[in-house]
Amino acid sequence: MKISTKGRYGLTIMMELAAKYGEGPISLKSIAEKNGLSEHYLEQLIAPLRNAGLVKSIRGAYGGYILSREPEAMTAGDVIRILEGPISPVDFTEEDDPAKRDLWLRIRDSIANVLDSTTLADLVNFKDEGSQDNYMFYI
Repeated sequence: MKISTKGRYGLTIMMELAAKYGEGPISLKSIAEKNGLSEHYLEQLIAPLRNAGLVKSIRGAYGGYILSREPEAMTAGDVIRILEGPISPVDFTEEDDPAKRDLWLRIRDSIANVLDSTTLADLVNFKDEGSQDNYMFYI
C-alpha cells in the first residue's frame, strides 16, 4: 500500500490543526505556507475531512478550521481511510491461494493496527531523540 499525496497532505493538515488545538481556527493559507504546499490542493482535501466530521469550518475574517474532537481522540487511520479509502495492500478474492490470502490479511491488519493506534497527539508530540534505527549507507 502506498499512501498518496492526498493522505500525506491530509495528515499534515490534521497535525497542524492538532498542534494548535484550543487556540482557535487555523487558515489553510497558513498551513500551506508553513509546509510549502498548494493552498488550492489543501482546499480539495479539507472538504472530505469536514464532511466526515473530523474538522469544523469557522467563517469570518479570523476563520479557518479546527478539529472537531481532541487530538487524542483522532487517529492517523481515521484520516487515511477518509482520503485514501480502505486499507489493503492488494486486491484479492476468495479464489486466491489461502496462504497468500492469509498473508495479505495479516499485512492489512498490521498496517491498520499501526494507523489506528497512532493518534494525532502522538504525531504532534513525536520527537526523534537520537533513534538508533537510522542507518547510513555508503556506495
